[in-house]
Amino acid sequence: MMAVLQRRCVACGRLADRSEFWRIVRCWPDQKVQLDQGMGRSAYLCRTAECLKVAKQKKRLARSLRCPIPKDIFTTLAARLDAHRNHD
Repeated sequence: MMAVLQRRCVACGRLADRSEFWRIVRCWPDQKVQLDQGMGRSAYLCRTAECLKVAKQKKRLARSLRCPIPKDIFTTLAARLDAHRNHD
């Protein structure tokens, strides 16, 4: 039996299956930060407004990925949050 891959949110510390999180990746070798795909250092974030806010204000993603996070990453995640809210 394969183990379920558990990940931890960088904002709240919640442990859950990785499919429940957004994945933010600092790709190798170009150090580009992107969402959901790529190989390199990854950080995970709950799909909630609160965790997004904490991650941005306290620079949790930047600390975890050890690099600055472009503003467009936060803009894209906020848009996904709004789309998900409007979909429900």
